[in-house]
Amino acid sequence: MHLNDLDYAVFAVYLLALSLVVWRVSRRERDSVDYFLAGRNLTWWVIGCSLVASNISTEHFVGMAGSGFDVGLAIAAYEWMAAVTIVFVGWLFLPRFLRHGVYTIPEYLQLRYSPAARTVFAAVMVINFIFIALATVLYSGGLALQAIFGVHWPWGVVVLALIGGAYTVWGGLAAAVYTDVVHLVFLLAGGVIATWIGLRQVGGFSALMEAEPQRFDAILPADHPDLPWVGVFFGGMWVANFFYWGCNQYIVQGTLGARNLAEGQRGILMAAFLKLWIPFIVVIPGIVAHRLYAGSLPDKDMAYPHLIVQLLPTGLAGLMLAALLGAVLSSVDSMTNSASTIFTMDLYARLKRADPQRDAVRLLKVGRWATALIVLAAAAWTPVVSSAGGVFNYIQNAWLFFTPGVLAAFVLGFFWPRASARGAMAALLGSIPLSLALMQVFPDLAFLNRGGIVFLLCCGLIALLADRRGAVRAPAPAAPAPVDLTPARGYWAVGSLVLATVAGLYWYFG
Repeated sequence: MHLNDLDYAVFAVYLLALSLVVWRVSRRERDSVDYFLAGRNLTWWVIGCSLVASNISTEHFVGMAGSGFDVGLAIAAYEWMAAVTIVFVGWLFLPRFLRHGVYTIPEYLQLRYSPAARTVFAAVMVINFIFIALATVLYSGGLALQAIFGVHWPWGVVVLALIGGAYTVWGGLAAAVYTDVVHLVFLLAGGVIATWIGLRQVGGFSALMEAEPQRFDAILPADHPDLPWVGVFFGGMWVANFFYWGCNQYIVQGTLGARNLAEGQRGILMAAFLKLWIPFIVVIPGIVAHRLYAGSLPDKDMAYPHLIVQLLPTGLAGLMLAALLGAVLSSVDSMTNSASTIFTMDLYARLKRADPQRDAVRLLKVGRWATALIVLAAAAWTPVVSSAGGVFNYIQNAWLFFTPGVLAAFVLGFFWPRASARGAMAALLGSIPLSLALMQVFPDLAFLNRGGIVFLLCCGLIALLADRRGAVRAPAPAAPAPVDLTPARGYWAVGSLVLATVAGLYWYFG
């Protein structure tokens, strides 16, 4: 794609805004609380922007748009069901984490179960951040740069890793969440423009629905290999979303840095509302690409980049480049900061018996080195991801190998006093073997259905190994709690509006 002076100017403005934000917030980084939790001083709009910007990356613009090209609007279930999940996470999960003043999600497992549960979960999360989440984002970002700007994807990966890793190493969580605001502005602007141009090309939204009616069916048959309605509404979709939004460090970390519970909950509601509309700027362009290029596009994951190359007028390429770069960097910064937080606080600090308060400066240095190494390792793994097939299904399938056991340990730990450390360890360690066994016995079982079944089996393991002598002592809250735990006023009034909107979308497109 040819870049003119206007394109370079738009992109320069983006880089300048990014640099100014990182420079400003990095001056405040004095210790580990500042670096890992932004000083517990984040407000609702920053949290809301960060949650959405960290979540939306090139796995959406490449992978989800590719699934829109392939199966249509049904892939929007990941966004719409996420909006529902987020509302419940703000009500059930966030107050418990803030009450105990944890730096990381694994830390809660030690408080509730045992140090071993914390160690296992922390190690698994760091590995999965590097080899699934972060590597996939870097690869799909490199793929998008190759398709649109002719940069061979391994070099694109190097550029993205260097930029994303550099400002995350320097600025920590504060740099990650405040630059996410910049990312989100460019990301949404680029997505809206691409959707508008694409719809104009096919005669508008109504014309597209008439021309591609089968791709506007939001509910697919029960035997669909990827999105069976049973798995979406009653199975693994809930497991994936509750883990992702409630137990996933790189998403939850922004809320752990909230000024108080009310600010965290307001940010969560903002994220839920934004998630409702993401399919219209990600999936719709994929359907447009199917309408225009079906039969001539060799790879579904190239639907969005190909659409941009073919339709984007001169002068908007700089904005689209900024949007795509922002989509990658917003995930890279959050993932690397969260992975380094888990490594530093859940593994290194405990191995070296470092105290988070007394050794805060030393832990800050370790966190920065860990961030750099994590980015490099993920970049080195991208050639493996390149041979894995469709990006979006790959990452969702991979997460569902271990998330059922994690979610079972958290949910039963929250609500069932007899859930024991033995049961939690059985669930955490048993999730992957159970998933592999089901794949062998039922090779045609959709991965969403498999995830739901494994979750129930892991709950059964926890029940089987429950403490029969009486209730296990619940973790003692921090005294006093590090932030005000007064809930946001009108939380469920706004949350109910989100739930009603999801129901309306399924009624209209079902």
